[in-house]
Amino acid sequence: MASPNSYKLSCSIPGHEMDVRGLAAAFFPDGAFTSVSRDRTGRVWVPNSSPDRGFTEMHCMTGHENFVSCVCIIAPSDTYPRGLIATGGNDHNICVFTLDQPQPLFTLKGHKNTVCALSSGKFGTLLSGSWDTTAKVWLNEKCMMTLQGHTAAVWAVVILPEQGLMLSGSADKTIKLWKAGRCEKTFTGHEDCVRGLVVVSDLEFLSCSNDATIRRWLVTGECVQVYYSHTNYIYSLAVFPNGQDFVSTGEDRTLRIWKQGDCQQTIRLPAQSVWCCCILPNGDIAVGASDGLIRVFTEVEDRIASPQDLQAFEDELSKTTIDPKTGDLGDIKMEDLPGREHLEEPGNRDGQTRLIKEGQNVEAYQWSVADSRWMKIGDVVGGSNQQTSKKVNYEGKEYDFVFTIDINEGGPSMKLPYNVTDDPWLTAHNFLQKNELSPMFLDQVANFIIENTKGHTLGAAAPSAADPFTGRGAYSSAASRQTSTNIYFPKTDGVTFEQANATQIMAKLKELNGGAPGEYRLSEEVLESLEKLLVSVCNPCATEQPTTEQISLLWKTSHWPEDIVFPVLDILRLAVRHPQVNDSLCGGDADDGVALCNHLLSLMKPQGRPANQMLALRTLCNCFSGWRGRALLLAQREAVLSHAADLCSVCNKNIHIALATLVLNYAGSLHGQPDLEAKAQCLSVASAALESVQDKEAVFRLLVALGTTVASDQTAQDLAKSLGVMSQIAKYTSVTDPAKVGECCQLVLKELQ
Repeated sequence: MASPNSYKLSCSIPGHEMDVRGLAAAFFPDGAFTSVSRDRTGRVWVPNSSPDRGFTEMHCMTGHENFVSCVCIIAPSDTYPRGLIATGGNDHNICVFTLDQPQPLFTLKGHKNTVCALSSGKFGTLLSGSWDTTAKVWLNEKCMMTLQGHTAAVWAVVILPEQGLMLSGSADKTIKLWKAGRCEKTFTGHEDCVRGLVVVSDLEFLSCSNDATIRRWLVTGECVQVYYSHTNYIYSLAVFPNGQDFVSTGEDRTLRIWKQGDCQQTIRLPAQSVWCCCILPNGDIAVGASDGLIRVFTEVEDRIASPQDLQAFEDELSKTTIDPKTGDLGDIKMEDLPGREHLEEPGNRDGQTRLIKEGQNVEAYQWSVADSRWMKIGDVVGGSNQQTSKKVNYEGKEYDFVFTIDINEGGPSMKLPYNVTDDPWLTAHNFLQKNELSPMFLDQVANFIIENTKGHTLGAAAPSAADPFTGRGAYSSAASRQTSTNIYFPKTDGVTFEQANATQIMAKLKELNGGAPGEYRLSEEVLESLEKLLVSVCNPCATEQPTTEQISLLWKTSHWPEDIVFPVLDILRLAVRHPQVNDSLCGGDADDGVALCNHLLSLMKPQGRPANQMLALRTLCNCFSGWRGRALLLAQREAVLSHAADLCSVCNKNIHIALATLVLNYAGSLHGQPDLEAKAQCLSVASAALESVQDKEAVFRLLVALGTTVASDQTAQDLAKSLGVMSQIAKYTSVTDPAKVGECCQLVLKELQ
C-alpha cells in the first residue's frame, strides 16, 4: 500500500514508435491528454474503464513532415467549443488540429528552424519558440509579432496570466520577459541552457536548465529559490493545482516530485531521457520518455497498477544499464565498492542511490521510502574492468572520439569530436551548423555516430533526438485592420506640426552660424537662399516655389554638427510639408528617401539631444503630408517605429507628443490595408509608450492610434486584448481634463469588448 505522499505506477501506454517529446492535459474529453512524438504523430488519450485503469487512443494526428517536438492546448472558444491542439515540429511548422480529423485545420508557417516550444493564452493567442532564436506570437492563423533578442535557440515559452506578459527561455542561458512585443527584462542566473518554464502564479514562475537546477523567480526579476536534486539536464516542469508543488523530469532518467520546496520522491524510469511531463486533471502525473512509452503515476490507491504490473516495471528498471560517465553516480572505483550487505542498511531519503559489487558486476539500487526497501535500478557498465577509451585532444579539448566525416564527395573532410556522454543527435546538429551543411544530413551523421560508438552509448533506450543550441537574433512584429466611425477614430488624415515663426528660426540660425566651425559656416548667399525657402513653404499663397538648389542646400545644411543643427531641422520640418520638397527629399530618387530617413533616425538616438530628437520626430510626422513621404515611411516602418519606441523612456513631453503623433499617422496610413505585421507594431509601440507617457495630449493621440488600429477589426482587437491593452488604458476612462482623453478611452474599450 502506497503512503499518501508517494506516487506509484498507474499504467504504461504504448502507441508511439519513437521518443515522446511533449504532453499536455486536454480540456475535452474529461481526463484526456495529448502526446507528440518523434514518430511524427500526435495522439489524444482518454481514460478507459478496463481493469488495468489505462488509456485508449482516441485520435491520431498527422501532418508534420518531420519529428514533432512540442504540444499545447488552445482553450475552447465559441468557434471551437472543444478547444484546439497545436503541435510544433522539426519541419519548422506549427500544425493546429481539431478532434474531428487527423489532418491539420491549418498550418502556421514562419519559423526558420525547429519549433520546440508552445504556449497558449487568452483570446486564442499562441506563443511559439524555435531553434531560429525567435519567439512568435500568433492569432487567428497569422503571425502578429516576432520576439527577437535571444542569441541562441528559444527552448521554452510561456504566457503569464497578466495580459501582455510573455516569457522565453533560451540556450543563451537567459530568460526574457516581454510586454507588448518588447523585452522588458532579462533574467540571468542559470549556468547552461534554459529548457523549461512554467507559471506558478501571477507573480512567480519556475525555470529548469541543463545546469541541473530549477529556479523560482519573481516577475520583477529576483530569483527567490534554487532547487537541487537532479544530476543531469532537466527538460520539463509541471505545477500542481495548488500552485506550490511541482514535478520535473530530465536526462538522469528520473521523475522528481517536489513538495513544500523539497524533492520528496524520485522515480527512476527504464529510459535514458525523460523528456516531458504534465499533471492530469485528477492529479496523476504523465511522463513521456525516449523509449516511446507514456507512463502515468498516481498516489491514489485505487488507480495504482496491479502488483504484477508494478513488478514488471521494477524488473524492467533493474535490467537497464547505466554508464558512469553520465556523472549521475559519481566516481566509481570497483575495488572500493561494498557487497550486497550494504543493502541491509536503510536509506535516509527517497531516491538515494547505492552501488554494490556483485561478482564482477556493479549494480545500482535506489531507496524507496514508500516501500521501505532498496530497488534495483540497473547494472553499471563502463566501470574499471570495462574498455576505457583513451581521450583524443581536438581544438584544446579532450574527446572520446574524433571522427573524420566526408559529406561531399571530392570535398574536404571534416572533424567531428564526440564524447560518449553526448547525445548523437545534438552533436550531429552542432556539427552541421558549424560546417554550414544542410540539415538534411542530420539523420545520416547521427546514425554514423551511433554505429561507430556501439558499446559506448548510454542507457538501454535507443538514441533519441536532443535539442540543439543555435544562435542569432533581430526584431519584427504584426497585426490587423479596422473600420468604424466616431468623432475620434479611425483618423486617416495625417496629423502634422504646423506652428512656425520664420523670423525667430532665421535669427537663431544666423546666431549659431556666427559661431559655427569654419567648414560649416554658411555664406550670406546661402542664408538668404534658406530664408527664401522658409518663407515659401510657410506661406501657402507664396508665388515663389522652392528651387532644386534651395532644397539641396537645406539637405546639406541639415548635416551640421548636432549641437547647432536644430534650427535647420526646424526648417526641414516645415519644408517637407510642401509637395515639391516632399517629392524631392522623400523619393524623387529612392536613395534620397532612404537617406533622409536614416539621417533623421541617427538624430533620434536615446543619448542624443532632446531638441534634435523632437524635431526629427516632427519631421517624420510631417512627411506623411505627401504621398511620397507616406510611401517612404511605410517602406521604412519597422526601423522608424523601433527607433521611435526607444524614446519612450526620455522624460520630455514634447518628444512624447511627437512620438504619439508618429504612431497615430502610421495607424491612419495603415487603415484598410492588409499589412498585419505593421499594425501589430503600431499596437506594440503604442502600448509601450503608454507605460511611460504622462502628458495628456500624448496619451490622447496614443488612444486615437489604438482606436484607429482596432476599430471594427476582430483580429486587431484580439491582439490588443492579448497585449493587455484594456487593463493598461482603463485608468484613463475617468479623465475629464481634457474630456477628450476619457471619452476616447471609453470608445476604445467599447471597441475591444
